[in-house]
Amino acid sequence: MPERFTIDTLLRAFEPVIEQLPDHRTGRNMTYTLSDAVLSAFAVFFMQLPSFLAQQQVVQRQHGRNNAQTLFGVAQIPSDNQIRNLLDPLPPERLFPLFETGWQILKATGALTAFRAFNQQYLIALDGTQYFSSHTVHCEACTHTTSASGLTTYSHTVLLPMLVAPQQPHAVVLAPEFITPQDGHDKQDCEHAAAKRWLTRHGPAFPPQTVTLLGDDLYSHQPFCELALAQQCNFILVCKPDSHATVYKWVNTLAALGGVSGLTRRQWNGRFGELWTYRYVNDVPLRAETDALHVNWCELTITDEHDGRILYHNAFVTNHPLADDTVEPIVAAGRTRWKVENEGNNTLKTKGYHFEHNYGHGQQHLAAFLSTLILLAFLCHTLLDLLNTKYQLLRRTLAARRTFFDDLRALTRYWVFDAWDPLFDFMIRGLQLASPPA
Repeated sequence: MPERFTIDTLLRAFEPVIEQLPDHRTGRNMTYTLSDAVLSAFAVFFMQLPSFLAQQQVVQRQHGRNNAQTLFGVAQIPSDNQIRNLLDPLPPERLFPLFETGWQILKATGALTAFRAFNQQYLIALDGTQYFSSHTVHCEACTHTTSASGLTTYSHTVLLPMLVAPQQPHAVVLAPEFITPQDGHDKQDCEHAAAKRWLTRHGPAFPPQTVTLLGDDLYSHQPFCELALAQQCNFILVCKPDSHATVYKWVNTLAALGGVSGLTRRQWNGRFGELWTYRYVNDVPLRAETDALHVNWCELTITDEHDGRILYHNAFVTNHPLADDTVEPIVAAGRTRWKVENEGNNTLKTKGYHFEHNYGHGQQHLAAFLSTLILLAFLCHTLLDLLNTKYQLLRRTLAARRTFFDDLRALTRYWVFDAWDPLFDFMIRGLQLASPPA
């Protein structure tokens, strides 16, 4: 039986997307195709090796062919400057259909069911992260801030939505939304505005009432909550007292009247007992105005059962009805928001992707386009982790992520492999492992 997902599956999906890319060249210098530029950059990010293309040019001279060609479909390897020049005019949105391809692969293979949370919901966590900052280098797509001393900082930031689940170690990146100056707007763009654009663009693609949005306190305000409901999405959003005075005024008043429900569970963390205390109340106004949206509020406080020390505390607002049998899974879902930071942003910045590295800034879209290719490499690795048995076996055996990629890079420096499957088979034989069933 064939693997449920191979790298070639995603590379084939690249083909129609690349065919639709506009070629802005007007001269005669058409030596390299847009496909060569896109796939070359993707190969660098997939291999997590900035010198991969230069390495493969050496391999080409030695063997008459190279792994950029056989593994990634690059006909001719452009130089780094040629790649930057070819990609700079291309809007990153042109690549967004590939994220939908990732979702459809998970759905078709049945792997999407592993991400179902309470009430069969898909949890999508939203979080913004910066991927470029400079006091000198900038372009029209940069946002900027100026300090009291007059120092201007230029930056690129992106909203990263990710599919997460409480018991799932992976976060699946979805199509991003770049935070960048918008046509016809005087105000600088921001994470909140980007989130509303993302929801308006992508919300209708999800079946109604199947998605619950997760986010920090930035999102738990009426305009975003109303938009989520209008798109037939649910929400569980962090709610802090200092930014939600009306909510907490109602909660405190109801608590004094005995109108706030609660329950306590004892948990063992492997070293000592913890008390998990939940409180919740339904139907409180989100703001003071007469047209206030009414939401449901809940909180969790975790204490050491011996000395009463508070180990964790957080609160959320949601449109999901709260009761003794729903508050625990709803809070668990809300806490899953942190996976976008731990399994998502942290992985992108510290686990070989170098998301904050300036691979090329350009004058138009280069920084965002390259960042999108990094996200697609991350998506491809995630799909392999979830769906490809040979990749799973190798990652388990070479437990350290760095060891796996070091081996991959070393092998492709000295040998040329006809395809990914023979490369994985070579590694499995070298490690004296039994080939896994597909």
